[in-house]
Amino acid sequence: MEAKITDPIERMLAERACERIIVDFIHRLDLGEPGSVADLFTPDGVWHWPGGDRRIEGRMALRTYFASRPSDRLSRRLMTNLLVTVESATEARAVSYLTTYRVDGYTGGMIEPRLPVNVGHYEDTFRAVDGRWLLATRTVFLPFGTNTERIQPAQSR
Repeated sequence: MEAKITDPIERMLAERACERIIVDFIHRLDLGEPGSVADLFTPDGVWHWPGGDRRIEGRMALRTYFASRPSDRLSRRLMTNLLVTVESATEARAVSYLTTYRVDGYTGGMIEPRLPVNVGHYEDTFRAVDGRWLLATRTVFLPFGTNTERIQPAQSR
């Protein structure tokens, strides 16, 4: 069994590193290059959505999956209630809540607000690899959800 982190500063740094990954994941999906979220995972990392029967394993598969998002998708996610628990010097877990606003067909400008398309939570596991914390698994649970609306070009200006 691996030793627990007993130093409060070391524990806080590990928690913060994992929280940063949670937030960076969302920023990359919404404002960056979606395929780059694969870099936040361990080489054998897994993204899983049991309710949607999707399981993506390995960095290359994750990169392909997230990079395949429609180029005209506008999304914004709100992340709250991040709770990271450090299990050891190399393992941690977290739960965080998400609310997703999303439309396809976006061509620019401001659109009228929509209701969220998803509300749920992530359950994550993390591993420290060569001194860097990474996602080992990310499982999404979506008890509230609907299909992504495709807007008409006139709605997006």
